[in-house]
Amino acid sequence: MEIKRIDHYSIRTLDVEASRRFYTEIIGLTVGPRPAFKFPGLWLYNGEPPGDLQHANGNYGIVHVMGVDPGDPQGLIDTVGYVDPETLEGGTGSLDHIALSVTGRESMVGRCMKAGLKYFERSVPTLGLHQMFLKDPNGVMIELNFPASEAPKEKDPATTEAFR
Repeated sequence: MEIKRIDHYSIRTLDVEASRRFYTEIIGLTVGPRPAFKFPGLWLYNGEPPGDLQHANGNYGIVHVMGVDPGDPQGLIDTVGYVDPETLEGGTGSLDHIALSVTGRESMVGRCMKAGLKYFERSVPTLGLHQMFLKDPNGVMIELNFPASEAPKEKDPATTEAFR
């Protein structure tokens, strides 16, 4: 696998609006397009965001704010693959994950299987991505963004449905 660049980072929060204010008013980022995920949130861009995700040219924002809905966390669970989004206690606090734009999925799957490391995969056709999520030894979620062309033809039996 070759790492090409760090893609973005995500913040899990109970207060999307407070995060929006901080990142736009203090840091100077701009709210832009985001896929219609089944949980609240927003994507923040450096400079002018693309008009829509069909014309993003690989610019998917640099900060993703992921809102936790304590009354209905299932959308976040289904999308990201972990089972405890209702709490920000423990783990890595508000830091949700670090994303890398990569190639070489088959090699990564082999390394995960050899190490007995659990992972979660999903495809995001709107963005032309196939994603793999895994945790480092400290509990930090790592998101690997592969080109959609590297998505498996069939579901990989080693893929976990959720992190527990």
